[in-house]
Amino acid sequence: MTQHKPDTDPADGHALRRGLGMFATGITVVTAHTQEGAPIGLTVNSFNAVSLHPPLVVWSLSIRLPIRHALEGCEYYAVNVLAEDQEAISRRFASKESDLFHGIDWQPGLNGAPLLEGCCAHFEVLNASRHPGGDHILFIGQIERFARFDREPLVYFRGKYRQLANP
Repeated sequence: MTQHKPDTDPADGHALRRGLGMFATGITVVTAHTQEGAPIGLTVNSFNAVSLHPPLVVWSLSIRLPIRHALEGCEYYAVNVLAEDQEAISRRFASKESDLFHGIDWQPGLNGAPLLEGCCAHFEVLNASRHPGGDHILFIGQIERFARFDREPLVYFRGKYRQLANP
């Protein structure tokens, strides 16, 4: 039996991050384009389903990121669920590189939101609402179209990229 440590202080950011890291997540890249038409994107692992009727999803974004205003203002964005062989794409879109899309194959989705090639799934999403959530903004979007591909996902657990084990 594991022991519960009730004295762990949630104000201890490092300890809290380790605790939250015990929840395995998939890795996505949220993409859109600026008002000038340039593609933008970032790696997100806070993606989750909200509702099937209507089809809603949620993800969060730090209020400190410069990409925030472009994503708040876009009409549509895409959520690209990365496949197990796309760790390099995840790392690139989590970096501060200036040309994130250089050498990346993608097709325009609804309103031009980039759909990355080789993913497990794409969700093309209407940017329905945004809500403050501490040091983040919660984006709730309505799925307008999606595609699912027969690929294994890239997973993040305990601060590392992982792959699912085949049974």
